[in-house]
Amino acid sequence: MNTTHQKKSKKTALITGAASGIGYELAYIFARNNYNLVLVDRNAIKLTEVSEKFQQEFAIIVKNIVKDLALSTAPEEIFRELQQANIQVDALVNNAGFGTYGLFNETNLNTELEMLQVNLVCLTHLTKLFLKDMVKQGEGKILNVSSAAAFQPGPLMAVYFATKAYVLSFSEAIANELEGTGVTVTVLCPGSTVSAFHERTGMADSNLVKNKKMMDAETVAQIGYDALMKGKTVVIPGFINKLLAKSVRFVPRQLVTKIVRSMQEDK
Repeated sequence: MNTTHQKKSKKTALITGAASGIGYELAYIFARNNYNLVLVDRNAIKLTEVSEKFQQEFAIIVKNIVKDLALSTAPEEIFRELQQANIQVDALVNNAGFGTYGLFNETNLNTELEMLQVNLVCLTHLTKLFLKDMVKQGEGKILNVSSAAAFQPGPLMAVYFATKAYVLSFSEAIANELEGTGVTVTVLCPGSTVSAFHERTGMADSNLVKNKKMMDAETVAQIGYDALMKGKTVVIPGFINKLLAKSVRFVPRQLVTKIVRSMQEDK
């Protein structure tokens, strides 16, 4: 259901990539905690199903925005639509993102350019647009979904790993800039998570994923939400993921890259 106003008693969270995976679970948690929602995804059918479920279960207002974030015009269109509807965003969750798998000289350029737009440019653009009002209001929360991939180079997923490294660095930097403003920035860096991500990227048979126990999206989302509410800057779900992220600082980069390559291979 689309709306042109908000219930004053509730805050509003905007979540991109909200129709499935970690985005869906984050949306569910926000709804359970009495937030109205703005859900953004390119899958109109799933988005409608999700919004109807949340409205019935939690008696909240949900506004759907069907948008392909690979289009450069998408962030401005989303921002303008919410301004026209007089909807204030109190929590921005930049969750949307995707990857591609293979040798860089063999992968599809257009796919990678779209990945850069979604994972990096759109996230930056939306943050810029909504952050200004949050600072004026003296409060707000931003959750950027990065990855454990952010802490090292990633052969066979070179562009994806690089985009996630950007998200981590960008989020840490602006979190520092925003100290004392009432606005906090949290970056969530999950490891491999149960979702359709690995099938879509073609790496379901890689050593990193095959026959490995992975954290479920619901658990990852809850850890991210809790960290956001506490105002933490960087959160890495899972002890092993934390250990690996910290240990790469003490290992030569060339060796780290070789290790990651062996983990990414499917043989």
